[in-house]
Amino acid sequence: MPFSFTDAIGLLGVIIIVITYMLLQFERLSPKALSFSLLNALGAFLIIVSLLYDWNLSAFVIEFFWMLLSLYGIGKYYVSKKRMNK
Repeated sequence: MPFSFTDAIGLLGVIIIVITYMLLQFERLSPKALSFSLLNALGAFLIIVSLLYDWNLSAFVIEFFWMLLSLYGIGKYYVSKKRMNK
């Protein structure tokens, strides 16, 4: 089984999510930081892109919800910033 470009995209997504989680556990990144949600959303998106070429339903479902929750976190960040600026 050859390693394809889409495999590399998915692997990059995994690396981003793992490093983000590692930074969270080492207390180098706050779960309330915009970068935390952005990195998680990006990682999940890249994995989803790779899954469109090599389908796996359960992996797609978990990444879809991971991205959805990360997008919620991004929205929550901007709403709280808007409230603080009032």
